Amino acid sequence: MTIYFDSTARKVRDLPMSEAERAARVELAACYRIFNHLGWTEMIFNHITLRVPGPEKFFLINPFGLHYSEITASSLVLIDVEGNPVRESKWPVNRAGFVIHSAIHGNVENAHCVMHTHTTTGMAVACLKEGLSPTNFYAAQLHGKVAYHDFEGITVNEDEKARMLKSIGGKPAIILRNHGLLAWGPSVPEAFMMLWTLQRACDVQIAASSAGALNPIRDEVFAQTVRESGPGEKRTCEDVFAALQRNLDAIDLSYRE
Repeated sequence: MTIYFDSTARKVRDLPMSEAERAARVELAACYRIFNHLGWTEMIFNHITLRVPGPEKFFLINPFGLHYSEITASSLVLIDVEGNPVRESKWPVNRAGFVIHSAIHGNVENAHCVMHTHTTTGMAVACLKEGLSPTNFYAAQLHGKVAYHDFEGITVNEDEKARMLKSIGGKPAIILRNHGLLAWGPSVPEAFMMLWTLQRACDVQIAASSAGALNPIRDEVFAQTVRESGPGEKRTCEDVFAALQRNLDAIDLSYRE
């Protein structure tokens, strides 16, 4: 089984780097470092992908072999919609990662950034028969917005894409049963806020359920909570991410290299 796409195994294109690509690289590298500070890491696994602005569908993805704490703007790998590297890189790309991401990038409108995690509480909720419980502040903000997809093993088969898309419907996040969390958006900040809210909902659910019975939220409250929630406000998403990036800059600027 091929587990990665290797940029040294095919002829790559010699493309100049645009200012838009450079900016996207810095923003995505910052996101990887922020994930690391939040503890959303799984050794060298999992992915955040971002489409580079321009006429062609090119995406940035982490090099398979680097920890999130090591990722820099220049080390990110530029790939096409099939996962093939566009420029030569000494690092391969994890095939299992991009099969999931390419399904979203290629078929969900405005899914320019896709994020996938294997956090402990995220996976714990993914393993629960009932999934995410609508019984806390964060889960209420996502009411009606989270889809589910059954586990089919390591995601390397192209034919799973159609089934995953059917599971997603028109929702902006999905819990991959027995696996982990997946969220997306038209930008890094918007995808981040969606995933952060889902992750917080999982954190609180696991903590609360271990202490006793969960208190239900009245059905009539959900519509207002969704309407006023942070993930639905572009400015809020941008402000949150900018604040986290300022904190990152105060600690370590090496991600910009």
